[in-house]
Amino acid sequence: MSIPPSSLRVAIVGSGPAGFYAAEALQKSAPGIRIDLFERLPTPFGLVRGGVAPDHPKIKSVTRVFERIASQPGFRFLGNVQVGRDITTAELRDHYEAVLYAIGAESDRHLGIPGEHLPGSHAATELVAWYNGHPEYANHRFDLTQRAAAVVGIGNVTMDAVRILARAPDHLATTDLAVHALEALRDARLAELHILARRGPVQAACTTPELRELGELEGVDVMVNPRDLELDAASVEHLAAAEDRTAENNLGILRHWAERGGTGAPRRIIFHFGVSPVELVGDSRVEAIRLVKNRLVHDGRGGVRADPTDESMTLPVGLVFRSVGYRGLELPGLPFDARLGTVPNVGGRVVQAPGSATAVRGVYVAGWIKRGPHGIIGTNKACAAETVDHVLADSVSGRLAPAAHGADELDQLLAERGIDVTSWTDWRAIDQAEVERGKAAGRPREKFVSVEEMLEVVRRSRS
Repeated sequence: MSIPPSSLRVAIVGSGPAGFYAAEALQKSAPGIRIDLFERLPTPFGLVRGGVAPDHPKIKSVTRVFERIASQPGFRFLGNVQVGRDITTAELRDHYEAVLYAIGAESDRHLGIPGEHLPGSHAATELVAWYNGHPEYANHRFDLTQRAAAVVGIGNVTMDAVRILARAPDHLATTDLAVHALEALRDARLAELHILARRGPVQAACTTPELRELGELEGVDVMVNPRDLELDAASVEHLAAAEDRTAENNLGILRHWAERGGTGAPRRIIFHFGVSPVELVGDSRVEAIRLVKNRLVHDGRGGVRADPTDESMTLPVGLVFRSVGYRGLELPGLPFDARLGTVPNVGGRVVQAPGSATAVRGVYVAGWIKRGPHGIIGTNKACAAETVDHVLADSVSGRLAPAAHGADELDQLLAERGIDVTSWTDWRAIDQAEVERGKAAGRPREKFVSVEEMLEVVRRSRS
């Protein structure tokens, strides 16, 4: 039976950009639609709050768009609700005509090398979440008293992590960097930060603005070996076939740094291209990283791969951060592609298994859990719109089933389980309290870094 789109009740799981853009697309296409947006934390915005670097406040201004979406009739925010723990995926399907998962890619990829388990070896995502005050990472410890650290990977997460570690703490004191991170960075002794890239400068995954910022840091030299910028035939072809000028612009910046050389600054960022880690060396903790030199060759599919050679080197470092990609985590009751780390889908419609064409009725995905960890915040808008088109088409064609239970029954279910669900009004109370805390120190906000602190603010506000 056809269900008019404006009569739908839709659950969106995940309140990051993909979740909010999906809500916006639904609101524009089906005025009157009812949307419940679920988030496991009491606060919204996903990686915009917990992943965007504190010294990039302009990127966070996208939350104004999300606030407008949340203010529309029929929209509800249900924070502090973890799907898979507080409520099951099957129960969601019982209460909504459609459920759209925008849960991102929470985990990171491992290097798979000896010594990766040693103290001093971390995921860069843990560092990013730590300095952004994510409650699940606020108590992590990183030994920033080490003299040298290495970051494996050359994407934007690497650029952010290295920049925050290298930037003078006084410059970070006026941002919303978590207080515990600011204190630790003031005591840090890091003098060398090594960036390790598996392939060459032309294949660097970072964007030009992120790369350029490293050269603008006060008291920091950026070191590039000119020999690393001599392009092999595979890289020349790769550069010529590029769809935009990012690789060309990045190469120009790197060449400028190679020509400029060092100035004797107290801290150095050192690039190493064409190297892969093969072992983290140490007895009780990381003491060094052993690297193998790579040779770039055509991969036969229009790209360039890195093949190891017999040449190796060892860097003395006390910290290693891996930044070689994200992957999604399996959610009980939802199909999962373990190889790709995504939920199998066709255009956002969830299918029963990887490679299957049989859709799971009423279940959809958007964002990184749909397409993998690629793109920037704005990329999620088109991704979410594609998924929403399928939701609306399925509504009209009769592919969706009416929900067995309503909103009141869902609220009662969560209350019976003792879940303290936070609303959009509750989030505004947390937001206001954080801003007030930051004023005294001349900061945009001082974040609460524990769920209990957030809920205490909510309880005071409600009373």
